[in-house]
Amino acid sequence: MSVILCTAGYDHTIRFWEALSGICSRTIQHPESQVNRLCITPDKRFLAAAGHHTVKLYDIKSTNPNAVLTFEGHMGNVTGVAFHCEGKWMVTSSEDGTVKIWETRSGTVQRTYHHASAVNDVVIHPNQGEIISCDRGGSGNVFIWKLAQSLERTNILPLAQFNAHKEYITRVLLSPDVKKLATCSADHTAKIWEVRDLEPGQMDQLPPNPYPLEATLTGHQRWVWDCAFSADSAYLVTACSDHYARLWELSTQTIIRQYNGHHRGAVCVALNDYSEASGGSDSIDDEDSDPTPRAEQTGAERSQAQGFPLPTQEDDDITPGPRSFHTTQRLCKMPVPIEAHP
Repeated sequence: MSVILCTAGYDHTIRFWEALSGICSRTIQHPESQVNRLCITPDKRFLAAAGHHTVKLYDIKSTNPNAVLTFEGHMGNVTGVAFHCEGKWMVTSSEDGTVKIWETRSGTVQRTYHHASAVNDVVIHPNQGEIISCDRGGSGNVFIWKLAQSLERTNILPLAQFNAHKEYITRVLLSPDVKKLATCSADHTAKIWEVRDLEPGQMDQLPPNPYPLEATLTGHQRWVWDCAFSADSAYLVTACSDHYARLWELSTQTIIRQYNGHHRGAVCVALNDYSEASGGSDSIDDEDSDPTPRAEQTGAERSQAQGFPLPTQEDDDITPGPRSFHTTQRLCKMPVPIEAHP
């Protein structure tokens, strides 16, 4: 399975898609609650599904519909999930106002950090030394933190805080090349920001606009809950409560495909198109998927040739209220900010 694309949402169903053909190849029922966030482990073996209070880990290559491990400890909806590059630990965020770091073999909590309000999302920087989070303070703020490793514990130092949207933020995500930060919001948009190096400081002395705005992706009919970058950082898939997942070409800021299949709002998406053999990209825009030379095709023409499904009807759904909701990204090696597991 070279390219893994999954979506889920309020219909309690996880859908696996054949990325190039657009065919739904497998479904997993999640009856306990809606699925808030999906995350694929870097080795493509497991899918983490965040729900109400718990995170369930599913074997991607197995036909077993049951979870192989359940992480329990949050007191509210789990809103964000991210994995260490080797899968040794996992970080989660929750509406209970905490960010937790878990040891993935045992499913036990190693660290707990507290926000002043419900945390909508958390993402690990590929250097393994920074965490980016957004909370439900109501002002659309993004927070950037530095992980400072000491002999006995890991401390979090503030790097930056900025206002990314005028409405509630549902998602923050770093691109695999670490040059872009994507944010999703209740304002019906996703935004792309240029990532820059920052130095620690006091909260009242942090730069007001640390990441310049590169693009605003419009065209969603309701809240944008989630997004996923392609391995080459050239494409973004967004999930919206209007039932659709959309594939965007970032260079032109245009929609080149839409995925339709959920009966209620699509609120989370996970994509892993890294090549297991080369460490590169199998790509959602694979050159071998169509014989026509790429130089002779536009982004939309390439997608038409690859057979991504277009929507067949207009759907109506009630826009979900404030709740919250990663996709795996290629994470680099660095000292793990928790005690080593024996």
